[in-house]
Amino acid sequence: MIEHIRNSLDEAREGLARLLGDDIQLRNIEAAAQLLIDTLASGKRVISCGNGGSMCDAMHLAEELSGRFRDDRPAMAAIAISDPSYMSCVANDYGYDQVFARFIQGNGADGDLLFAISTSGSSASVVLAAQAARARGMQVVGLTGRPGSPLAQHADVCICTSAGRYADRVQELHIKVIHILIELAERAIRPQNYEQNGRLG
Repeated sequence: MIEHIRNSLDEAREGLARLLGDDIQLRNIEAAAQLLIDTLASGKRVISCGNGGSMCDAMHLAEELSGRFRDDRPAMAAIAISDPSYMSCVANDYGYDQVFARFIQGNGADGDLLFAISTSGSSASVVLAAQAARARGMQVVGLTGRPGSPLAQHADVCICTSAGRYADRVQELHIKVIHILIELAERAIRPQNYEQNGRLG
């Protein structure tokens, strides 16, 4: 059992090292952070979506922005598409592929930002959400685990965290990226939260 534990941690470490050494993806994270900062600073809203574990990540992003991340600060406008009544309604009436796109069509606005999360980058419901967001004048940040995915084609910025054979390793890197993005947004919008002895930490 210890061998499996070590192998799992080694694989996770390898994925993180791969991301850390990928200058293109680091630049994409930086670009996504700037989109997030610009959206929130202009009084617009962040909407996030994903399926399964990616929905959990989408919800985590939204609650950390609208609630709190590290220290107290004003709430930031963010919501995840995760209401079960709404989703079951749209899935029943229009098909599951439309659950996120339909929400964007009704609630997205010009200048808002969509975080579209799909480990494969090919989830139809997430790809259609990205298309709907672009049609509404929104910008799109994609979080994927496979390069050259359909989602990347509809994203202004796409962060691809390739890691391991399965989605769980990709999701582990997605949550790290999400935490980095939130921290960068806070540092830009609420810099006093990161001041240490008069200097930015």
